[in-house]
Amino acid sequence: MKEYKVISWKMGLSKNNERLEETLNQHAVSGWRVIHIAENSARIVLERDKNR
Repeated sequence: MKEYKVISWKMGLSKNNERLEETLNQHAVSGWRVIHIAENSARIVLERDKNR
């Protein structure tokens, strides 16, 4: 079984790529993986196995 998480990305004035990379890596440590990044909004959908 899978579980999902939606995070809203808030763009800042500087270091957006670095902050996004850090955020995604923090979630990856917990087993989350990106399955979708919405084009016209700042939403990122993550997925992981629920019974891990």
